[in-house]
Amino acid sequence: MSRLTHLDDQGNANMVDVSEKQVTFREAIAYAEVEMLPETLQLITEGGHKKGDVLAVARIAGIQAAKRTSELIPLCHPLMLSKVSVDLEPNAERNVIEITAVCKLAGQTGVEMEALTAASVAGLTIYDMCKAVDKGMVISSVKLLEKKGGKSGHWKVEK
Repeated sequence: MSRLTHLDDQGNANMVDVSEKQVTFREAIAYAEVEMLPETLQLITEGGHKKGDVLAVARIAGIQAAKRTSELIPLCHPLMLSKVSVDLEPNAERNVIEITAVCKLAGQTGVEMEALTAASVAGLTIYDMCKAVDKGMVISSVKLLEKKGGKSGHWKVEK
């Protein structure tokens, strides 16, 4: 097992020095889902929510969150993202909205935390906008699906 990179030899937290790393293409894909009542999902998909377009607001929130990840996660590097996309797919069979976030850049460190933050904040935004009608919503399955680039190369979750 690899050692934790954010701890020095004395066990103190520190930001990893990436200044000697090669600039390479990096990509990460993260996932989350929000489970809700069928009526809540219908309200969202039919555009009947009084607060407006829930999916559009959640998409923007996820994109904004990816761009601000280093302000939220203490030891993350601020990154110059070249792409952030947040896809929100209603699944009526499971009464969930499936969230997939993709982040890309050419840089010296990965974008996994940015993709995970985007997916998480999109889910939180859905909850925030819909909590008045469905307090029992569950945000779950937040996970990294795939990452490309860097020293560790390509990794994909096993299904």
